[in-house]
Amino acid sequence: MASPDLEAANALKVQGNKAFAQHEWPTAIDFYTKAIEKYDQEPSFFSNRAQAHIKLEAYGFAIADATKALELDPGYIKAYWRRALANSAILHYREAVKDFKAVVKREPANRDAKLKLAECEKLVRRLEFEKAIEVSEPPSAFESLDIDAIPVDAAYDGVRLENEMTQEFIDDMIERFKNGKKIHRKYAFQIVKAVKDLVYAEPTMVEIGVDQGTRLTVCGDTHGQFFDLLEIFRLNGFPTENHAYLFNGDFVDRGSWSTEIALLLYAYKWLRPNGLFLNRGNHETDDMNKVYGFEGECKAKYNETMFKVFSESFSALPLATLIGSKYLVLHGGLFSDDKTSLDDIRKLNRHNQRQPGQAGLMMEMLWTDPQTQPGRGPSKRGVGIQFGPDVTKRFCENNGLEAIIRSHEVRMGGYEVEHDGRCITVFSAPRYCDATENKGAFINIGPELKLQYQVFEAVPHPDIKPMAYAQNSLMSMM
Repeated sequence: MASPDLEAANALKVQGNKAFAQHEWPTAIDFYTKAIEKYDQEPSFFSNRAQAHIKLEAYGFAIADATKALELDPGYIKAYWRRALANSAILHYREAVKDFKAVVKREPANRDAKLKLAECEKLVRRLEFEKAIEVSEPPSAFESLDIDAIPVDAAYDGVRLENEMTQEFIDDMIERFKNGKKIHRKYAFQIVKAVKDLVYAEPTMVEIGVDQGTRLTVCGDTHGQFFDLLEIFRLNGFPTENHAYLFNGDFVDRGSWSTEIALLLYAYKWLRPNGLFLNRGNHETDDMNKVYGFEGECKAKYNETMFKVFSESFSALPLATLIGSKYLVLHGGLFSDDKTSLDDIRKLNRHNQRQPGQAGLMMEMLWTDPQTQPGRGPSKRGVGIQFGPDVTKRFCENNGLEAIIRSHEVRMGGYEVEHDGRCITVFSAPRYCDATENKGAFINIGPELKLQYQVFEAVPHPDIKPMAYAQNSLMSMM
């Protein structure tokens, strides 16, 4: 006969499963956690929570939960499967191979597991090959690209682009993208080159104010959800001389209109260099783009060179923006060292390091997350660290800031104010990946530097699934 604790825990698990089925991932995690608190010897509680963590991209937590499930039951196939998926998501393919092998060993007829194992082994070989041929300072992709010599066929039915961006071209481009058309690759190359040169010349931390009669809108992750980006502009206005925008990273990957978002934001940056600002996110990086869809999308819609020039432009993007000396906006969060200051960000030469790597200031700016408990802790993602309210308080006080504004994580309400008001998360991809029932949000800031939050819902889009251009099918299981 089951113990009363186990019966109560199973009832909580059932509630967690219901929340999971409704894509309410944080609620599901709460129920699974309560079940574990009641009874911590049932592997399915940990394995189910691991799956919910995967949905929230908390891959480090997912790995820990799957590992605990396997300690309780070394033959638990779902736990091997989920740990393999979580390791794949953070590019730990060798570890994933071991777990997929464990699944195949226990289920020799599992065709899906065999395919995933073969794919993972292929990715390990690809990464080893890329490492072997890697050069420390690759030549610019623009060197071998004669943009002026690319012909535009007379049959091209869009607005033509000369040497300067125009609002007419942007308006036409939006309509083309809405109707499933592309712009000519010559124009796409022109846009990326112009913006790469613009952002390369900007400081690592851009410092801006909000003048009288103007406003600034801060947006979080848009992740290739082009039609939701258009909804932001419909609700809040397009960028103009008196209305600037700051997009805080993760424009691309996952959603299947990443080239459209990147080209539209870049076109506005070219048209109004001081009216649209871009911070780099952890998905404006090569290793993420090769897995989560952007590289494949560039190749499918344009060509391989398009990905290379975008990659170069991403590595030129600033890493932070300081608004009115009161708000530091950066994609991930704060640092492993309390001594890190705004001056350290100012002095960081991002051009010496194109990709963020596994440690250091750039990696932390792109990858870290807040936690509720004080101090610092291991990352729930398996990359970077987490920082508590005391860390945020010290950083803001030491640098004369009111708060930090960051993105990088889904928030079910579109945004969240944490750490006694000093840490604000804004996320602008509603119904993220067509699978999470979250709202989107953006922040309007006027000359008084007060924050006004606006929440919005996802809008319909053409029937193209997220991750449609991902280079491997591992990610489709997330």
